[in-house]
Amino acid sequence: MKPVINMNEGNKIDYEIIGNKIIFADELMLNLEKYERDDPIHIDVCRDEFGCLCMGLANNYVAQIDIPAREYEYIEDGQDEEGNTKYRQQAKPFDMEKVVITLWEVEE
Repeated sequence: MKPVINMNEGNKIDYEIIGNKIIFADELMLNLEKYERDDPIHIDVCRDEFGCLCMGLANNYVAQIDIPAREYEYIEDGQDEEGNTKYRQQAKPFDMEKVVITLWEVEE
């Protein structure tokens, strides 16, 4: 995975990465592969007014996750009626190494 960005000083939320999943504070788990799209995706993780973690905007930022756009490769797929090589588009496997995580200070 790309280096984690520390947005500011102070304590950061505990997190664990297992395969394509990220788990924040044993409370919120996201399978990042499921969020990959043809356009870049930005996910905000915040703490709400009750102290619970949630996706989307709430009282305090905890982390931000940036997933780059899905990449494709072109695979030969036979020939057309004129003998020209045909290609089909195939998505490359999700690459956790390209995900960027930004951590914010969390209040104790």
